[in-house]
Formats: sequence, C-alpha cells, structure tokens
Amino acid sequence: MSNKYIGQSVKRVEDKRFITGQGRYTDDIVLPRMVHAYILRSPYAHARIKSIDTSEALAMKGVVTIYTGKDFENINGVPCGWQVNFKDGTTMREPKHPLLVLDKVKHAGDGVAMVVAETKEIAADAAEAINVKYEVLKAVTNPKEALAPGAPLVHDEYPDNVAFDWQIGNDKAEVDAAMASAHHITKLDFTNNRVVPNAMEPRSYIGDYDTAYDRYTLYTSTQNPHLIRLLMCAFVLGIPEHKVRVVGPDVGGGFGSKIYHYTEEALVTWAAKQLRRPIKWTSDRSEAFLTDAHGRDHVSTAEMGFDKDGHIVGLRIKTYANLGAYLSTFASAVPTYLHGTLLQGVYTTPKIHLDMTCVFTHTTAVDAYRGAGRPEATYLLERLMDVSAHEMGIDPAELRFKNFIPPFDGVNQPGYQTQVALQYDSGNYKAVLERGLEMLGYADFKEKQAEARKNGKLLGVGFSTYIEACGIAPSAVVGALGARAGLFESAQVRVQPTGKVSVYTGSHSHGQGHETSFAQVVADKLGIPLADVEIIHGDSDSVAFGMGTYGSRSLAVGGSAIVKSIEKVLEKGAKIAAHKLECSADDLDFADGKWTVKGTDKSIGFGDVALTAYVPHVYPANLEPGLDFSSFYDPANFTYPFGCHIAVVEVDAETGKVTIKRFVAVDDVGNVINPMIVEGQIHGGLAQGIGQALLEGVIYDENGQLTTGTFMDYAMPRADDLPMFETDRKTTPCPHNPLGVKGAGEAGAIGSTPAVVNAVMNATWHLGVSDLEMPLTPQRVWRAMNHK
Repeated sequence: MSNKYIGQSVKRVEDKRFITGQGRYTDDIVLPRMVHAYILRSPYAHARIKSIDTSEALAMKGVVTIYTGKDFENINGVPCGWQVNFKDGTTMREPKHPLLVLDKVKHAGDGVAMVVAETKEIAADAAEAINVKYEVLKAVTNPKEALAPGAPLVHDEYPDNVAFDWQIGNDKAEVDAAMASAHHITKLDFTNNRVVPNAMEPRSYIGDYDTAYDRYTLYTSTQNPHLIRLLMCAFVLGIPEHKVRVVGPDVGGGFGSKIYHYTEEALVTWAAKQLRRPIKWTSDRSEAFLTDAHGRDHVSTAEMGFDKDGHIVGLRIKTYANLGAYLSTFASAVPTYLHGTLLQGVYTTPKIHLDMTCVFTHTTAVDAYRGAGRPEATYLLERLMDVSAHEMGIDPAELRFKNFIPPFDGVNQPGYQTQVALQYDSGNYKAVLERGLEMLGYADFKEKQAEARKNGKLLGVGFSTYIEACGIAPSAVVGALGARAGLFESAQVRVQPTGKVSVYTGSHSHGQGHETSFAQVVADKLGIPLADVEIIHGDSDSVAFGMGTYGSRSLAVGGSAIVKSIEKVLEKGAKIAAHKLECSADDLDFADGKWTVKGTDKSIGFGDVALTAYVPHVYPANLEPGLDFSSFYDPANFTYPFGCHIAVVEVDAETGKVTIKRFVAVDDVGNVINPMIVEGQIHGGLAQGIGQALLEGVIYDENGQLTTGTFMDYAMPRADDLPMFETDRKTTPCPHNPLGVKGAGEAGAIGSTPAVVNAVMNATWHLGVSDLEMPLTPQRVWRAMNHK
C-alpha cells in the first residue's frame, strides 16, 4: 500500500468541527466564577485626562472593581518587538504604550479604564457611568502633516513626531546620477490607503490565576502563543515564564492583526491575580475597528528611470510611513525590512534608493497586515511599470519582459543578489507572465478592447508581476537587524507504541489548514495513514516553544522543523529495524511505511518498529528506548514566491463603477503540499487585495475621529464584487528547505491590488486618467473621467 499524500488535495480534517459549529474559540470558554471586563475608551484622538470619577459606576450592582491608569503607573507598557535605528545610528524612539492611559490619550479608542463586573452587560453599563473630564487637544492623522512645523505632538518628548528615519539601497548620489542619465522618467505620488483587518472573530482574552500553584493561564485569540508569553512576562508584567501558560484555541482569522501583544492580554492576566477570579474580555466590532492594528498607510513619491530601449536604469523613492500613536509589536519592521528590501521586485534595476521616514500620528497603531510591506512595495513598482509603459508607448507586458531578472534555480545558478540587501533563492519570472498571457488570450483581448471602446464600453487590462519574501530570514540575520526574538520554529514528533504519531508544532493555525497539511507531510514521509497523525499546537504547556504563524512561514519553517524530527525518527527506526532483521542499517531502504533489506523481500513495518521502541525486549545495545524527537529549524534565507496577476475590468462611463470581468493569477509558491488549500489561500488573498483596490479605506477626520468605523461606512468585498478566479501555478522549488516550499498565504493580497488599479487606468487612460488614489470608488473614478 502506498501512502503518498504530498501534492494531493486532501480535504481539510479540521473543517468537520468548524462547519458543524463545534470549533472552540476563546469567547466560547466559560470558567467557574468568571467575571467580565469592559474597556472604557477615549472618544477623542488627543486629549489630556483632567480627572476620572468612578464612584457612581462602582456603586452599581454587579460591579466587582474598576481599574484606571493609576493602577498601572509602575507597570511597563506593551513593547515593540523590533528595533530600527535612525540613519545616523540613533536608537528609534519607543514611547510607552500604557495598559491604561494615565494622563494623555493619543488616539480615539485609547483605553482609560477597565470595569470588571459579573456580566459584560453590567460592565458596559457601568463604563457609561464613569465621568472622565478631558481637555481636548488638536490632532494630526496624516504622516506628512505631522512633520510640519507647529503640528500637534503625539508624544510631548518627541518634538517632530518622528519615530525614526531609515534608508536602503545604493548610495543616493549613484542613484541620482543614474536618474540624471535616464532617457525617460516616470514620477508618481502614492497614497497606499490604510485598511482594517476585520478578522471574522474579534479579539478575545481570558486571564485566570491558580492560587494553589501561583500560576497564570491566558486564553487568547492569537497567532503567537509563545511570543505573547515571552513579551508579556519579560517586558510587561515581569512574571517568570514557567508561571504562565498561554493557550491559543481555535482562532477565527488573523491576517496579521493577531500577531501582536495587545494591552488587554496583560490587563486580564494581571487582574486575574488581584481578584482571584477568571476575567474575560471580548472585543465588539466597533472596538475592533478602533483598536486592532491597521495596515498599510504609506505616502510616497517615486521615480523610475529608463534608457532609450526601455530598460530600467534607476529607482528613487521617498516614503512617509504612518505608524499611528504607538509602536505595535512589528510596526517598525514593516516599512523597513519587510518593504524596503522588496523594491528590487522581479526586475534588474541596477540602482535603487529608498528614503523612509516613520511618523507618529493620532491614529490607531499600524502593523503587519496580509503581505506586510510587500504589497506596498509591489504596488509602487507595478504602478510605475504600467504608467511608464503608457508614457513610452510600450506594451506593459513587453516592458516587463525587457526588464525581468533571468531564470535561476539557486542550485545550478546562484541566487540573485538584489540592490536592497536580499538574495533571491530561485525564480523564473518570465514563465509566469507567459502563462498568464496565454490564459488571458492577450492578443485577442486587445482586439476586444478596441471593439468595446467603439461601442462606448471602457474595457481595461492590468498587469502585476510580483515577488515577496516569506518565512523570515535566519535568527542571526534578523537579530542584527533589530529583531528582539528568534524567528526559528520548533517541532516534536512523538511516535506512540502503536505507531500512531503526535506532532507538536510551534506554528499556530488560524484558518490555514495546518492540521491537514502538516499531517500530509508526516503521513507521506512515514508511509502511514493520514488518520494516524494528530497535530497539536497553540498551547505553551504542550509545545516547548514556537514562534507562531505569520509571513507565510508555516510550511517553510514549521514544516521544515517537522521534517527534521521525522528524519531523526527514521534514523533511529532504521537501527531498531536492522537489529530485528539482523542486518546493517545501511542495508535497509525505507518506503511505504516499512524497512526492507535491499535486494530481498525481508521487511519490518513502521508499527512493529514503534512497538519495539517502547517494548525493547529484542533491542540494539546502547540504544535508548522510545521514538520521540524534537527539532528546531532556523531558515537559511527567506523564501521568495512570485507570480503574475492580470485583471480585466469594465468601467461604467456614466457612473464610474468598476466591474472585474476576469482575474487571472499564476503563482509560483515552490512545491505544493495540498493544491486545494493553496488555491484557497490564493482566493482569500485576492479578495483582500481587490478589496483594498476598489472598496476598503480608513478615513479619519480633522479631529482624528474614525469616520469609517462600522460596516456601514467601511466597504468590505462581497461575493458579487468578485469574478470566478482563473488560477494556475508554476513551480521553482526553494533550494534551501527540505520541502522545497515557499509560502502561499499572502501572495493574492500582494499581486492583485496593482493589477486591478492598472486595469482601471488602462480603461480610462484615453480620457486623461493616469493615476487615482485607492480605493477606486465609483465617485472617485467618475470625477476623474469627467474632470476636464
């Protein structure tokens, strides 16, 4: 019997509990004597707290206690997990992010008091009875405006609102010289619009304290149980880690927003000991809009220079990144090491320079959101490429072919060294565009476009050829770049006496299908049925350590750690099998779940070897019993998925409404474990990327009020906004991890956004529309078309 699971579209085993309503999320957990917390939040973006009167609220029946900033005056705030220095080497400015504000609120939604009551409803009612007197101050929400002389200060100790400045690439003088020699320069001003993650499950936390053992448990809807424990214990509350258990049960989506350590996690953990009762806090949707870390929000001016033959000679960029009021866990890394390092794109650009200024404003903190820096880089590059093609009268596909990095596999040809620090592992960028054009029927499309225009229909096609960096680089490298944690992953493979296998992984699943994909890897490598493998994650008491899931790292890093442990299992298993078969381990082959003496039919199955390991009656001398191994995998490099996304749109000339008629996506994510799951990940990413292009966008008014704070005001993509996606794959395996995988979770959100915007510009270019700020709402498109 053959048990080959890698590469098969196995149905997700975890879905049974989800589709039958049996998933167990944090808010589903009810503990004995549990009370409920409600956070009173500032209605102002910038204000001094003059006084807080909690007397009326405390007198209400069912109210247990109320905490304010005074209770946490001597407790550290939540930290930033990545230090990025100024250009001159000065340490970045890292203001305290208090658990509750004591003196001055910095954004609408800043927490000023926590009510604990017998029910959530009582706590919410009591919060309304708290009397807070504010001195309202002027606010600033735009990063460039925050730098202007006399702008309101987010933190009084930083008189210019700058968190840090940073640069990457070639020497600026070299880039300036290259641009000066250019035959053609395309210059664009960009605003990469701020977006809200809007995971299906709002954040939810329960703090519990065991008086008998002086031990805490935090149940949290997180992507990183161990990282939350590390940050909360080491930097916030000062609790020894062995005294804290962090459990991340089923999590209903994250998209980056549940990577970070939030104040409420520390609040309920701390308060649980004070009250000797479990405390639950669950966000409502309005709080999620106000307090979940937002994404994107870059303001840039970018120039791309070309020679007379259409080859890129230089790229020069100035960007202002809005970090919000506080530094979230990975906020400083996103516009720098996850964005600036991707500005080579898939092109041979010989000279690149990015000048980045990261700014505090009176807005919600900004951090990683699906793609995290790479979508911003891709949008900038791919918009420049399409506009340049229009301006120079070159077909946008032809311009890309002219400038692609030649194919390389990282084995027979070395990796490609970029101008912005990274070395790509393998790639064939020409192939994905060729396949995309073939699927589209590009030659026929151009004829249809011309015919449609004669009939008054505005048909457009837009291209995006993207690359991203996944899996995060070696811990030593990211440590030198300012990361305050290692970015390895751990895995324990425990073979039971009956041959069943339990896998404990430090990766965390919040919708990706780990319980299926990881089990496929194990079952395939060991030659056992899929049903014989269980995947355990999300509990710091079960899993020794882990770095969680983000950055499309699960298979490339977490899966590689699992493979390392499997290899140890097979190595020891071979010794046991050799002893039983009375031969040398070197004389054995392992396939289809059994060891066979080469050239014979003598064999022993995996289950028999497992039983022998735990009942070692006939056993090799000096070999320990058991079949249980742990491994840590620290990646040698990022992995570099890439692809080609093509959008075909129709723009209604009378209303400006954009309809996506077709969307072609050809992605290369390296080897694929489960094609169905990968396609699902691509579909989800496409929906989010298209959402940013056409629908989604955070708007703050002049007072710092979030005017898009509900689903009535913030437009999310729906099924009828999207076409049937046409997908395909190419495969260039990653040369430096044992599975050859690259990562698929973020690709759709990276390539789709510029493809859609490019398509709209292609449809309206003849009307004088060359660029528009996202989202491309009907009103915005109509105004641009009718401007003259």
